[in-house]
Amino acid sequence: MTTTIAVAGKGGVGKTTLAALIVKYLGATKGPVLAIDADPSSNLNMLLGLDLEATVGDIREGLLAQVKGSVSNIGGGNAGPPTGMAKGDYLDYEIRSSLAEGVDFDLIVMGRPEGPGCYCAVNNTLRRVIDSISENYRYVVVDNEAGMEHLSRRTTRDVDFLLIVSDPTRQGVVAADRIGALRHELDIRVAEAYLIVNKLRGDLPPALEELIGRLDFPLLGTVPEAPVIADFELSGRPLVELAADSVPYTSLAALLGTIL
Repeated sequence: MTTTIAVAGKGGVGKTTLAALIVKYLGATKGPVLAIDADPSSNLNMLLGLDLEATVGDIREGLLAQVKGSVSNIGGGNAGPPTGMAKGDYLDYEIRSSLAEGVDFDLIVMGRPEGPGCYCAVNNTLRRVIDSISENYRYVVVDNEAGMEHLSRRTTRDVDFLLIVSDPTRQGVVAADRIGALRHELDIRVAEAYLIVNKLRGDLPPALEELIGRLDFPLLGTVPEAPVIADFELSGRPLVELAADSVPYTSLAALLGTIL
C-alpha cells in the first residue's frame, strides 16, 4: 500500500528543504520513494542531487497541442505516438522516460503552470498515469506550492499526511492557517494535517504557541535552525548528502517517527 505525504508552505519557510529531508529519510529507512515536485519553481531535484531533463508540464503542453491538432509531438521535440499506439500509452511512456532515478528514490517534476486553454482531458490522463506509477512505491512525497493547485490535479489518490511548514513568525503561522483551510476545498481527501515550525531558534515564543493552538490542525513539532543547511545551499551540495546525525535530519526523523 502506498502512503502519500504532501508538504506545503509559503515561500521562504524551508518547505522544499524539509521535503528533501523527508525523501532522504524515507528512502533510507522505509523503502522506495517517489518524489513529486509540484512547485512551479522546480528546484527539488537540486536538493536531491538529480539531473532534470524533462517536466510533466512540457509533456502536458505537447499533448494538449496534439489534441488540438496543431502539432504532432509530445514534450521537447519527440515524435508523436507510433501508428496504432494510443495517446494515453504514449503519455505513460513519456512520463516514465522523464523520471529522474536515484538510489533510494525517484523524482517526477510537474514543471510550469498551465497556460490558457482547457486542460481537463489532459489532466485526467495525467492523473491516471501518475497514479499508476505511484503504485510501485511504498511512499510518495509531494512538494507543493502554497496554493496546492497541483495537488488536486495531480492524482486521484488520497493524501495520508499533509505537512504544513511555517517559520517561527506570526506571518508564517497565519499563512499556514490559510493553507490548512485549503485542504477542505481540494478534490481529494486529506486524512491528517500537521504543522511543522522550521528554522526555530530556542523555544517557541508563548505568543506564537498561543496562535498555533488556535489552528484546526495540531503542531507535529519543530525543526531547529541549522547553519549546515545554509552551507549546503551555498555550496550547491544536495541535501541527501547531509549526515544522518545532523540536527535538522534527526529532528525531522523523530517527527516522522511519531506518525508513520
